[in-house]
Amino acid sequence: MLYLWIKAFHIVFIAAWFAGLFYLPRILVNLAEVPPDSVAERARLIGMAQRLLRFATVLAIPALGLGAWLWLGIGIGKGPGNGWLHAKLALVLLVIGYHHGCGVLLRKFVQGLPTHSPRWYRCFNEVSVLLFAAIVVLVVVKPF
Repeated sequence: MLYLWIKAFHIVFIAAWFAGLFYLPRILVNLAEVPPDSVAERARLIGMAQRLLRFATVLAIPALGLGAWLWLGIGIGKGPGNGWLHAKLALVLLVIGYHHGCGVLLRKFVQGLPTHSPRWYRCFNEVSVLLFAAIVVLVVVKPF
């Protein structure tokens, strides 16, 4: 029974964390499109992005902790035929890197440093969706 509670809350925190990772890069797209003379709009978007990054970071901690508990404490993925878990863990590391990358890009906006084009940010925005989809497929289908 404990396993089901841990799994349920892991899913809830993962969904909430990814909600932040889906929206934060979209704010970065908007920031890249703000005209240089629009100080108020830029400040508003930066404030929104900073709050969302903090919120997503807070959600990531229990998501990762509960996942580690499922893996190391309960034993999910142990034994033969669990290559899907290794692939999932590799993708989770990429998600953590993506999350960190969002923070780095946001700090560049805050510092007024040169940034990428709005088109680049639109492509960057899709990475979280691809990572999420790949992780869900690995967990549900367990292809290897």
